[in-house]
Amino acid sequence: MTSQTLDQLAIGAHARITGFTATETNFRRKLLALGVMPGAQVEVRRFAPMGDPMQIQLRGASISLRKAEASIIQVEVIE
Repeated sequence: MTSQTLDQLAIGAHARITGFTATETNFRRKLLALGVMPGAQVEVRRFAPMGDPMQIQLRGASISLRKAEASIIQVEVIE
């Protein structure tokens, strides 16, 4: 298992969220409200044609995140 950030994953990759890099508290709260929290499993579904934003599947919901937002989410790849 390798540790990296969510924006580095390829389409179809499965990962478990392990934490966040340093970020603004309000933004972290918004992510937590969406269910983006340590321990949650995600799957990368697709990227927009220009590569930004990306769509992830999380607890039965589809969420779109910009690459800059996804870059603060640390994940552990599930192989």
